[in-house]
Amino acid sequence: MTSKFDRHRRLRSSAAMRSLVRENHVRVEDLIYPLFVVEGQNIKEQIPSMPGVYHFSLDRLAEEMKEIAAAGIKSVLMFGVPEHKDACGSEAYNDQAITQQAIRQIKEAYPEMIVIADTCLCQYTDHGHCGVLHEGQVVNDETLKLLAQTAVSQAKAGADIIAPSNMMDGFVIAIREGLDEAGFAHIPIMSYAVKYASAFYGPFRDAAHSTPQSGDRKSYQMDPANAREGLLEAESDIKEGADFLIVKPGLAFMDMVLRLRENFHVPIVAYNVSAEYSMVKAAAANGWIDEEQIVMETLVGFKRAGADLIITYHAKDVAKWLAR
Repeated sequence: MTSKFDRHRRLRSSAAMRSLVRENHVRVEDLIYPLFVVEGQNIKEQIPSMPGVYHFSLDRLAEEMKEIAAAGIKSVLMFGVPEHKDACGSEAYNDQAITQQAIRQIKEAYPEMIVIADTCLCQYTDHGHCGVLHEGQVVNDETLKLLAQTAVSQAKAGADIIAPSNMMDGFVIAIREGLDEAGFAHIPIMSYAVKYASAFYGPFRDAAHSTPQSGDRKSYQMDPANAREGLLEAESDIKEGADFLIVKPGLAFMDMVLRLRENFHVPIVAYNVSAEYSMVKAAAANGWIDEEQIVMETLVGFKRAGADLIITYHAKDVAKWLAR
């Protein structure tokens, strides 16, 4: 019989054949692992809504970093949770604050590890918003000054990359100018360019103790219904000096990963956020899904959409699976 149709299955006939023609791959070098450091002593405390993710005090951070390095993970994203909070988030730009201490400690022990500093005020303010409040509203330009100070302080501590997540207008150029003036022109900016006002951040807010005390963040984070607006945000950030672009959340907004890949030539980062992580963990704990296959399929999806890098709480597990 003469074939009148295409034979696509020829390239799916065996595991070796499928591996030979596979288009996208997840590598351990693609993974960025978030860390949460807190003040105090002898603290390794699991975050209730994020199984397997912990708060670490500085004296327990070394054991976690040893495990991360042994897994082959090359990059971490730092979040600090201070004891003292005030209206202007002063611990964010205090050179001796918890985040800066953690950055120094990691760089001293693992100088080749890429340390990315989340640059925002929300976990440092007593009101939980990402900037300075005036009559209940976040004041954009006054906030920019504090964000620039925070970035400089983090760079002085040894951060390799500054990752501003606050979504203020002009935050990239304010930080770029602050870094350049302070002698850190070589430090790149990984911008949370497309960050939606999403319900997928719930478990993270438990981890960072950053839930707003009043109102919400919809006046500065993006409407989840909008896509063209995300391209405008990303274009502004590129013009202002961003070296990377982040899409957050990643899984729920994978279309934006693809749109950014098609329109910009800088590295694209997908943030596989806390609720995306916790939902998988909960389903796996109930025996409803194969955790490894679900996670790997998700991360391959990020790569297929165009992500170069993936921020994920699954990173340690993925590194072990890849090594196996």
